[in-house]
Formats: sequence, structure tokens, C-alpha cells
Amino acid sequence: MRIVILISGRGSNMEALIEACADPVFPAEIALVIANRPTAEGLAKAGGRQIPTTVIDHTTFADREAFEVAIDAAAREARADLICLAGFMRLLSPWLVGRWRGRMINIHPSLLPAFRGLHVHERVLESGVRFSGCTVHFVSPEMDEGPIIAQAAIPVLPDDTPDALAARVLEQEHRIYPLAVRLIAERRVRITGHQVELKDAPLASGALINPAAPSPGDP
Repeated sequence: MRIVILISGRGSNMEALIEACADPVFPAEIALVIANRPTAEGLAKAGGRQIPTTVIDHTTFADREAFEVAIDAAAREARADLICLAGFMRLLSPWLVGRWRGRMINIHPSLLPAFRGLHVHERVLESGVRFSGCTVHFVSPEMDEGPIIAQAAIPVLPDDTPDALAARVLEQEHRIYPLAVRLIAERRVRITGHQVELKDAPLASGALINPAAPSPGDP
């Protein structure tokens, strides 16, 4: 499976995908990294691994439609099978999401559907919830509402700060994003309505796959 990754900044989840794809048995490869900011740190990281990169700077386009047409064209030229958003800080229109429906995924630093949007970790701590985590989901026109592929949960500690919580959640993001890509590449994922069905996918240690798939021999 050929992956195109969209980034806006440092690209830490991009790096996790790069590491996964470096394994010869991993069923995917990164065809292109696209950044909407020429200063995105992830560009140098990807280039250093001999991965093709390009900048599609949203500030140079007259409107969002023209910007997204350029993204779509670049992804298609790269023969992408899947687009992975990895810290891509632009809302996408229903047009682009529709063009890549079922072939575009995102990772969000909360246990969706809770805490959609920005400033997640501050809101988690303010709410008093005892668990947080991250979610990999298919992208839908509504923000952070697409069918869920995988989630990982961690406890919220009494002395957590937003930065400390974010760092621990990020560790889990780096684990479940490659997991979700692998499941898709191995054709174990099927969207049914607003849910994801998984085929022959055992529950991964530390990851809550939604819906949970029992391992062989489980009751």
C-alpha cells in the first residue's frame, strides 16, 4: 500500500510511520510527504530518510478549493492508496474528504468522541476525567467524527500538566497509528455504516481496537 502523509509541523507521527515502513515485512510504503508550511520540521526528517517531499503552501492559493485541488493532484500523482494526516493543521472540505472517502485517516489525541477539536489536554484536565488517550479514525466531513479504527487509553495522573499528559498520549499515538495502517493495508478493515469492522485482528497489547476483536481462544 502506498501512503501519502500530510504534515504541518514536526511530524512525530510521520516519523512513527516511517519507522514502521522501514521494516521489510510491513505492508506499506511512504510514497510522498506533503507539508502545507515550508518551515515544517518534518520535511527535513523525511528528506533525510530519502522519502520524497513537497510543499503545498496554503497561503499561496486564492482559496481553499485551489489548495485542495493541488493536494489531490499530488496524492494521485504519487499513486496513493491511503492519505494519513499527521499533525496536519488545516480543516478539509467535504469535496476533498469525499474524493478520498475510506482512504484518508487521522489521529486525534483523545478518546473520541470525547474532546474533539483543539486544546484537548487542557480540557481533559479541567473535566476531571480519569482516562485519556488517542484515536485513529477515518476522516469524515465533520471534524473528528469518522469511524474509529483503533484507540489507546492511559490514566490521567493526579499531578499531570497538559504537557505531561500530551507527552504520554503521544507515545501511544506512535504505537497505534502504524497499527491502524497495517490493518488497512492487510485489508482487515471494513467500514459498515459509521463503524469499523475488523477481520482477524487480535486485540493488541495497550490498544483498544474498536470494535474489539477477540483473539483465537477467547470466550
